Amino acid sequence: MTHSGQIRRAVPADVPALVGLVEDLAEYEKARDECTLTAEQLHTALFGPSPAVFAHVAADETGVVGCAIWFLNYSTWTGVHGIYLEDLYVKPETRGKGYGKALLAALAKEAAANGYSRVDWSVLTWNTPSIEFYKSIGANPQDEWVGYRLTGAAIDKLAAEAW
Repeated sequence: MTHSGQIRRAVPADVPALVGLVEDLAEYEKARDECTLTAEQLHTALFGPSPAVFAHVAADETGVVGCAIWFLNYSTWTGVHGIYLEDLYVKPETRGKGYGKALLAALAKEAAANGYSRVDWSVLTWNTPSIEFYKSIGANPQDEWVGYRLTGAAIDKLAAEAW
């Protein structure tokens, strides 16, 4: 199959496009007001002295059209790292061209090449198109787990109780 685009690791020049894609994803997820990411923050996370976040981009002749932003997690059960996919997003006008699957394939290749045990991510329960796509590539929902999160005042309150 011939592909008109490319999948590659992000470079510093991609940061503005990545921020735009994250903002578009936040809008799609009905939470744009919660997205406060800046180009400086993302640049430091991806390319600073101690990078802790990584990204692949999908690009065509128009520029960056999709991204997978991820970081390493660790399984104490398997004793090896895995990949946690924080954001997967492809611009609506370029969907259906295989970019989403190609981005996930790049992460699978990254995991396989480095001996990582898994690739994990979350999806909103109402996001049926994404759920169907994930099922189509062989991903399985982890229905027995429920995600929890501390933010803002809850973090501060609990931090005040630290010993």
